[in-house]
Amino acid sequence: MTVQTCIIVGASHAGTQMALSLRQGGWDGRILLVGDEPCNPYQRPPLSKGILSGAKTIEQIPIRPESVLQSAGIELVLGQHVESINRDSRSITLDDGSTLDYDKLALTLGAYPATIPLSGMDKHGICYLRNLADIEQIRPHIGHGKRAVIVGGGYIGLEAGSILRQIGMQVTVLEALPRVLQRVTAPVVSTFYQRLHDEEGLRLVTSSLVTSIEGDKRVERVFCADGSEFDAGLVIIAVGVLPNTELAARAGLDVEDGILVDEFSRTSDPDILAAGDCTRHYNPIYRRRVRLESVQNATDQARTAAATLNGKPEPYHALPWFWSDQYDVKLQIAGLSQGYDNIVIRGKPDAERSFSVFYFKGDQLLAVDAINRPGEFMVGKKLLLQGAPVNKAKLQDESIPVKELLGN
Repeated sequence: MTVQTCIIVGASHAGTQMALSLRQGGWDGRILLVGDEPCNPYQRPPLSKGILSGAKTIEQIPIRPESVLQSAGIELVLGQHVESINRDSRSITLDDGSTLDYDKLALTLGAYPATIPLSGMDKHGICYLRNLADIEQIRPHIGHGKRAVIVGGGYIGLEAGSILRQIGMQVTVLEALPRVLQRVTAPVVSTFYQRLHDEEGLRLVTSSLVTSIEGDKRVERVFCADGSEFDAGLVIIAVGVLPNTELAARAGLDVEDGILVDEFSRTSDPDILAAGDCTRHYNPIYRRRVRLESVQNATDQARTAAATLNGKPEPYHALPWFWSDQYDVKLQIAGLSQGYDNIVIRGKPDAERSFSVFYFKGDQLLAVDAINRPGEFMVGKKLLLQGAPVNKAKLQDESIPVKELLGN
């Protein structure tokens, strides 16, 4: 019998999980994991946390130890960029001109940082925060008393800002919208994070549109449309990410704000699957297509893809969840809050660093933001998976343990 080969392009969370699940599920052929970076697959969330602060090293954040990948017979092809996919010959071409043949191909390409067209973007000291190479560019500009400006008040920008502030830097976060996290949270959560960063000594400026960056060879100042300016020796651009779909699009796969996949992680080519940040899939819980940027989605969807490749297809039916660490505050999010029209709050967001916000559309629970309340996060996940009506009166009454709502 001819040995089949599966090539997985993208050596991050989704790619590594897919390779391991594929082998564990019975795939007895070759598995090649191809990655752009020269190092073994590593975890991404610590980049804006422990790695940025210097508390952790790359050796401490592998997705899986190298020995585990070797034991599973996974062949690593690192430091190689895939230039093209030839679907007719079932092969991929690497940037060194070599080709690799596949029977099945999986794309776990992730996402890349969004850029903004600003004058002065060629200055030294302007960085992004997506991979280890970005961290190495940032490191020389970090130090107690130094000044940093972060463009973008999303999770990555706020996390990086909190780390730099704890190092002792003078940090300003500039957000173009009227409030931080505006696209993903209720105003009460945005107000809390404004207060949190104010208390920690970070300057957070909203409704602030950056227009240019100036300096003599290296960044010195950031200018905004309202005429304000901010001194900086480091500028981190954190205005979101875009799905890495160019390779798939060039190969003729269906792409629409992500590589389109079905409930089994199959693309428009039956021999090519995809998983993780680069995909757009139908979520049966919210009854619409979504593109998710999370480790949870990457690993869960990768397991679905592996099961499909092993001939044991099971539809992807996972509840999205996320987290963010800033100072001593852990935000845990279950579900997707877009489209909510009313909320229930447990706790005192204007006075404490512990509360939860439950998002509803009518009487339907959509999501929960739990700030330093892991118990309510876990109950919120269960309520969302149950899909049953939630007693809002009981939910709002903090004298009633939230777990009592399960099954009601």
